[in-house]
Amino acid sequence: MFDKLGLKHVEVLNKIDEKNYINWENAKTPSDTIGAQLGHFIRQNDTRVKRVKGKKGFEYYLSKYESELNLSKITEKETESKKAAKYKTFQERDLHKLLSSYLKNQNTYSKTIYHEKSANSKDSHQKWIHPDMIGINFLNLQNKSSNALMKVINKSDAFNLISYELKKEIKSDYELKQCFFQAVSNSSWANYGYLVAFDISKNLMDEMERLNRSFGIGVIELQANPFESKILFASKFKELDFKTIDKLCEINKDFEKFIEKSEMMLVADDRYIDATRMEFGKFCDEYFKTDSEIQKYCIDNNIPTEENETMG
Repeated sequence: MFDKLGLKHVEVLNKIDEKNYINWENAKTPSDTIGAQLGHFIRQNDTRVKRVKGKKGFEYYLSKYESELNLSKITEKETESKKAAKYKTFQERDLHKLLSSYLKNQNTYSKTIYHEKSANSKDSHQKWIHPDMIGINFLNLQNKSSNALMKVINKSDAFNLISYELKKEIKSDYELKQCFFQAVSNSSWANYGYLVAFDISKNLMDEMERLNRSFGIGVIELQANPFESKILFASKFKELDFKTIDKLCEINKDFEKFIEKSEMMLVADDRYIDATRMEFGKFCDEYFKTDSEIQKYCIDNNIPTEENETMG
């Protein structure tokens, strides 16, 4: 299918169509399907397929032809305009789609909680109440015998609610302490709390481990390719604080709606679970489906990647 060439995912689709390997009659976006599947092969370390980053995106090839390909030509450096991207900055909110993509890959639904939409949003103390993002992991959707979130709470195998505090970077001990205790405060209501950062100084690992042991907040190192992100320290489970959940529902409509839709997922009849899941997915944050989407997003938003950091 690949012959002895490096092919972009759309070109792989064209090859499939030429050979009539797959009937796409019911597929809405076959190119996205192929892009997602190729990315899945790479993340699962499938040795049959490899990829290399060219100036127009990822190109895929069969590993058995690697010695016959001119990979150095494929990996020519990108244009000067893209080189300049590393000198520009990006916003903390730009990281949310990266995190939502990582979480979706971990079977966790997530939603950004916009502080500015809350009642009394100008109060500076609000940042110590809200999570940046909220997530839920449904562990067993078959446990649907109740008709309210409060009633299913005793089903410990039904779901976990998770709080995420995002930061662009954590470079000093002072920044670590400040960010960590903000995460402690913002996640007091949740089963699990995580501090997520794009750039973390390796010199802080020992202190991060000590804080994790003492307070139970986990740490996630977010990567430009979100599927390569990793949990540095796992969060510790705790019971939900319904009083704080109620408070957050009162002051922030998105938080309240997320809880309401989570409840609908938990109590939906088997006949309607697929439709309920689809509706919930539309409400949650968007996520990347292909590696090419990730690459373009990082370039457009000046988010550093391994490739553009080494240019110059």
